[in-house]
Amino acid sequence: MTASTSSLLTFTLTTTPNIAANRHHSTFTNLRFNPIAKPSPLRFFLPLTPQNPHHHRRRSAVVTNMFTGLVEELGTVKQLGMASHGGFDLNVEAKTVLEGVILGDSIAVNGTCLTVTEFDLEGSNFTVGLSPETLRKTSLEELEPGSVVNLERALLPTTRMGGHFVQGHVDGTGVIVSMDAEGDSLWVKVKAEKEVLKYIVPKGFIAVDGTSLTVVDVFDDEGCFNFMLVAYTQQKVVIPLKKVGRKVNLEVDILGKYVERLLSSGFVQSIANTNS
Repeated sequence: MTASTSSLLTFTLTTTPNIAANRHHSTFTNLRFNPIAKPSPLRFFLPLTPQNPHHHRRRSAVVTNMFTGLVEELGTVKQLGMASHGGFDLNVEAKTVLEGVILGDSIAVNGTCLTVTEFDLEGSNFTVGLSPETLRKTSLEELEPGSVVNLERALLPTTRMGGHFVQGHVDGTGVIVSMDAEGDSLWVKVKAEKEVLKYIVPKGFIAVDGTSLTVVDVFDDEGCFNFMLVAYTQQKVVIPLKKVGRKVNLEVDILGKYVERLLSSGFVQSIANTNS
């Protein structure tokens, strides 16, 4: 989880087009997006909207959380930039994830676990803090006002478990290299670094921008993997709205990393020696 801030932050963000080429005219009819004017290079250093009596604020705390990778709703970035307290804030318009929200709750934004530091129920928005490390390691650096993001609240003990175990800890970013239609489904191929790709296996789990997906194939020679989105999923997640060349957050199945750790530590061999 990332909830820290920095007193000084300088970086360059790129512009993310709001809507990708419409490959499935019939599947995007339920989506609504606001056009984005070309942003000013200074947009990230403008002060956030002053607090009103309905804003709530509290210093965030670090807590361990879990997600399923089942996106609850698509939110819209309202503002982001340097805040009066010296940190970097991201404000998102949303409704579903605000149900029962309290300060310090965790919400995954494009698969990145972030802590709610403010929320406004009447205005239907919440604010999370971003650290410089989060911006360096995730695709959130490409966000701008008007960007659409995947949102999911952290699991409760009573939550029905779907998807797979997702921590909201981004392992790295990938780059979309192709998006091809087959019927009303969409094939997406993503290029990933070797450090991440080694944990990705055919028919295994992967969280892409916080969406729990099943890997179809892994292309080691290309450093890529692919997956398919059915028509329903295309309307519920942000991936189809991105263009080729844009970044996505990747979180691999935690079980693969545990297995690697056990093998490298000699644990398996020690068990074998004990039983021999």
